Amino acid sequence: MSSCCEACEEFTIKDDKNDTDERYKKLAIITISGVFFVLSLIYEFFIENFLYSQIFAAIVTIVSGAEVMFYGIRKLMQKQITINLLMTIATIGAFLIGHGGEGAILMFLYYIAEFLEDYAKDKSKKSISSLMKLAPETVFVKKNEEFIEIHTHDVNIGDIVQIKPGDVISLDGIITHGSSNINEASLTGESLPLFKQVGNEILAGTINCDGYLEIKITKSSDQTFITKIKELIENAKNQKSTTEKFINKFAKYYTPIVVFLAFFIMFIIPILFQQQFDTWIYRGLTLLVISCPCAIALATPISTVTAILSAAKHGILIKGGKYIEEMAKIKTIAFDKTGTLTEGLIEVKDILSFDGAIENWFGIVYGLELLSEHPISNAIIIEAKNRKIRPLKINDFKAITGKGVSGLYNQNQYFLGNKDLFQKVNNLIPIEHELLNVQDEKSIIYFGNKEKILGSIILQDKLREESKEVIDILNKRQIRTLIISGDNKNAVFSTQKILNLNEIHYELKPDEKQNIIEQYKLKKNKIAMIGDGVNDAPSLALANVGIAMGGIGSDVSMETADVILIKDNLRDLISFLDISYKTTSIIKYNISFSILIKLAFVFLTFFGFMTLYIAVGIGDLGVTLIVILNAFRISRINFYSKKSNIGKTPLENKKCNHNNGKCMC
Repeated sequence: MSSCCEACEEFTIKDDKNDTDERYKKLAIITISGVFFVLSLIYEFFIENFLYSQIFAAIVTIVSGAEVMFYGIRKLMQKQITINLLMTIATIGAFLIGHGGEGAILMFLYYIAEFLEDYAKDKSKKSISSLMKLAPETVFVKKNEEFIEIHTHDVNIGDIVQIKPGDVISLDGIITHGSSNINEASLTGESLPLFKQVGNEILAGTINCDGYLEIKITKSSDQTFITKIKELIENAKNQKSTTEKFINKFAKYYTPIVVFLAFFIMFIIPILFQQQFDTWIYRGLTLLVISCPCAIALATPISTVTAILSAAKHGILIKGGKYIEEMAKIKTIAFDKTGTLTEGLIEVKDILSFDGAIENWFGIVYGLELLSEHPISNAIIIEAKNRKIRPLKINDFKAITGKGVSGLYNQNQYFLGNKDLFQKVNNLIPIEHELLNVQDEKSIIYFGNKEKILGSIILQDKLREESKEVIDILNKRQIRTLIISGDNKNAVFSTQKILNLNEIHYELKPDEKQNIIEQYKLKKNKIAMIGDGVNDAPSLALANVGIAMGGIGSDVSMETADVILIKDNLRDLISFLDISYKTTSIIKYNISFSILIKLAFVFLTFFGFMTLYIAVGIGDLGVTLIVILNAFRISRINFYSKKSNIGKTPLENKKCNHNNGKCMC
């Protein structure tokens, strides 16, 4: 089977190779710089050879900082002052006053911070290729009464394509032959497979669960529904403006003012007031040392690197410091339902008996479901085992497509299925039982015989153990919560009632989810979105902060998101909020503290109460060390406690035994 067309394959291989080569190059730079920095420290503090320590520090600066310094100088020539220029001035200034080690660590840590953010951005480039992998690249097209395998690019609108049980659908089309249950969870978030028959539309990226189909192609490979999602992701990413960091804005004015003030002190004051040049040049040099922006420049990167590494150790992958600061401002969080607030697994919510005890007839249900290949049969089997009910032997089993199953027990025929099944056997559901339909019809299964309904089984998408706990915490923190889901009204409403969310939106397509996020942003409301599916990807991309569930999340949602909860536990959302608050607070404190101390030292320098030694030891190096140590406090934050998951892993939980595991329902 062909993997992809030659042009796509060549582009993908080259692109991946370039990304890999660049990543290895940066890792080599970090490794070499780290080795020489350690040597610099050894020669300065243990061997006490100042010259060699400065040489090694210079090597660190050149290896890790050449690109940073070149960029800063180039932007200066374009009359732009950036953080790179601040780093360059700070590093050169540190070497000029004999503190090369300080300049080296400044450039080294900044390079590591940039590497972490660039690495995360590079991974997001793969989201498009991962998205398109949802749909196979070859299909079987009907040609002269035979089905021939060809690439999807070569399929024409109107061609007839064969879809076998368990196949992932490659192109959008209309069913012309057959019927089947179609799993659309990857696109719509609907937890239950939908029954489709002749005349119904099916979409690329969805899964054919159990029936043989032939479909008439309605859209070419570059116009499918899944391609539209890809375009939405690209557009949303482009709309995400890169907010300029506070330190960059500050640097725009800080550096020119410091240089002008130093020049004024060294040359203008002696001329105007007929003072000695030696005295005022010394004070001017002291001012330059005090004003060296090491501490100010380090305040943000050292804090964000510490936060990112600390979060990663606890299973929270943050793709850049920007999202830490953004999360601290969030006032609204939008949740997908299926796979986010719920586990994406069907379970039995309740069993109602209309004829005696449940145990009197549930063994027959158990026996029927053991023979069934429908995706929901596993949930009923688990419930029977939990109730310690034994299956009864069923004869003459029949699957009634799109309606349910039937079979004989003790020569009596029994039926298990939806409302339509019992209407077919001329056994209408009594009025009092119709009250059950306040739930979604698709989530109710009836059991009975030709004479009467014996009972019903109500199904639901299983809520995560921690969902209620997390929503309660968000409500207490006055963070608005809402559901934006592709699932049906009743299922979403039921989830809201249990969890006490503020707002719900249901039966949404990916572009409609994205519109809700956009409406909040237009009102200047900071909003985060948390989801797990392909259908969530456009919304994740557009939100101020996009958060993906890592355990069962799709590759596309994880690569599109700004933050990934690797352990697939919603409690990590609270931990991410906590670390965002703590990091932002420390960054603001470090910047404010550095500026205030330096302003105080400037005042003392102007009146001659400051020496160069004190300026270096306290005003520069001392403040820098305080900033670094304060940033390290982030690593000591207490992450929100998570209960251990009992039993199977999320991936094992999602696996079903239907169709020998091929269905992936």
